[in-house]
Amino acid sequence: GSSPEEQCPEQCPEQGGSPPGARAEPPRGQPPAREKDFYCVKWISWKGERTPVITQSENGPCPLLAIMNVLLLQWKVKLPPQKEVITAEELMAHLGNCILATQPRDTSEGLQLNFQQNINDTMTVLPKLSTGLDVNVRFTGVSDFEYTPECIVFDLLNIPLYHGWLVDPQSLEQVQAVGKLSYNQLVEKIITCKQASDSSLVSEGLVAEQFLEATASQLTFHGLCELTARAREGELGVFFRNNHFSTMIKHKGHLYLLVTDQGFLHEEGVVWESLHSVDGDSCFCDTEFDLSHALGKEGAAAAPPDHRLQQRQVDQDYMVALSLQQGQDPPSVLSDLELARQLQHEEYQQHHPHPHPPQPVPAQAGARPAGERRQRQKPDLDCTLL
Repeated sequence: GSSPEEQCPEQCPEQGGSPPGARAEPPRGQPPAREKDFYCVKWISWKGERTPVITQSENGPCPLLAIMNVLLLQWKVKLPPQKEVITAEELMAHLGNCILATQPRDTSEGLQLNFQQNINDTMTVLPKLSTGLDVNVRFTGVSDFEYTPECIVFDLLNIPLYHGWLVDPQSLEQVQAVGKLSYNQLVEKIITCKQASDSSLVSEGLVAEQFLEATASQLTFHGLCELTARAREGELGVFFRNNHFSTMIKHKGHLYLLVTDQGFLHEEGVVWESLHSVDGDSCFCDTEFDLSHALGKEGAAAAPPDHRLQQRQVDQDYMVALSLQQGQDPPSVLSDLELARQLQHEEYQQHHPHPHPPQPVPAQAGARPAGERRQRQKPDLDCTLL
C-alpha cells in the first residue's frame, strides 16, 4: 500500500557503499529523510549507449531535473552503472562541477571577472533549482523571458530555455493589448485598465484578459509552430509550461518531451512524449522515437478493439452522412456505452434463445433495433431512415 516514492530508497540500495554526498541512513527512532530528496534513476539505451535519466514522483516544477537530464543525455554527467537512486545533494554537486567547467579559456581580466560574477550569481540561484525558478515569459517569442538571475544557469550551461505562450500576430487586437509586456506586466496592465475611465483602455484590458483566459494552457498554436521552427534538429533544451520544466528535443522535425514520471520507471519502451498539439493530445515513444505499444496514455494496457463496436459506429456515421446528403435532420446516434450494451444483448440472445420476444434495449430515438444488421452494397438514396 505504500507509494512508489516511499519504496524507492529501500528498493534501490547503493551497491559498493555510499558515494560522496549521499545521505547516511538515519538512526533508529528518528524520522527518515523526506522522500522528495530522493530521485530514482531510469536507465535507457540512448544512441547506443546505456544512459541514465532522473525521474520524479511528483509533478512539481523542479528545473533541476530538466537541466540534469539534458546534461545526462549529452553525456556531460556520468553516473555509476549500478546507480538506482540519487539525492538532490548529489545532483547539485554534479551540476556545480558542470558550471565550473564552463570557465573560459581566455585569461583576460575582463572575461575572468565576468565569469566570477556569473558564478557568484549562480551559487545564489542553485538552491532554488530543486523547488522552482522565477521565470517570467514574454509573449513575443519562444525564447523571450524577462531576464532574471535565475536565467544565468541556462546561459552558463548553454542550454536553451523555451516556452510556447505566444500571441498570434494575425490577431491585431491581442497584439495591441499584449505588446512586448511580460506576464507580470500584463497582469498589472489588466488591473490598471479595468479601473481606468477611458473606454478604450478598458476595452484593451478586456482583450488582454481574454487572451490569458483563452490560453490558460500556456501553449498556443502559433507558439507551437514557432517552437518547432526555432528549435534546432537534435537540440536538447528545457521547455517551460504551467510552472513545469521539461527536457525537450527536436527529432526529424517533431518535438518530444522526456517522460520523467516515476510511474514509468520500469517501462523501457516509454521514454519520450510527443508535443504536437495544444490540447494535450500526445503519444508515448521509445528511445528511438517509435510509437510505444507498451502502455496507453493513462499508463494501462490498451484493450483490444471490439470490431463489432467499430462496425456499428461506422454504420452510424454512414447514417448521419446519408441523411445530411438528403437534406434531412441527422438521426440520433448511440453512445459507445449504449452500443456496447446492444452488442452484449445480441450476443446473449445468440447463446440463450428464448421463445418470448426479447426486451428492447434502451436506446436513443432513431437507432436501429438490436440485432438488425445492414448489408448494403451501395447507397440507397430512396430509403427512409427510421
